[in-house]
Amino acid sequence: MSAEQLSRAKEPPPGLDRVDRSILRLLQQDGRASIRSVAERVHVSRANAYARISRMVDDGVIRGFTARVDHERAGQGASAYITLKIVQNSWRTVRDQLLELPGVAHIALVGGEFDVLLLVHTADNRALRELVLGRIQSIPQVLGTQTLLVFEERDRVPPD
Repeated sequence: MSAEQLSRAKEPPPGLDRVDRSILRLLQQDGRASIRSVAERVHVSRANAYARISRMVDDGVIRGFTARVDHERAGQGASAYITLKIVQNSWRTVRDQLLELPGVAHIALVGGEFDVLLLVHTADNRALRELVLGRIQSIPQVLGTQTLLVFEERDRVPPD
């Protein structure tokens, strides 16, 4: 990240207008959409669409472009949400250790009965067991876990 991007990342970006939100919705539906296609669908010039997308990337509104994966077809047949109770004020330490683990898709610090919510994808239940019992529960700041198996999952794509 450049110094300018780091500086911008610390301050909230200016509000998004209707066209920006339309562009975001289109890119969430198809991150591979061409600038030309996006511009035509939101009724702006290609230069305008390009400038808006670049600004949203620079401002950190768009964090990247990725593929939506069918985890089961990709050989990750077991998915789970794992809740963690952690030692107070250890979030950054725990987060950094969790980010190093295989299969971690999402980490959130939350309020409520538990402190951290983690989404993981593993090859099978044996790998999930090893991840939870062998890796996550061995982190000293983790006081307890609860594993919620995912039976079926679907990503929500914003409507047109």
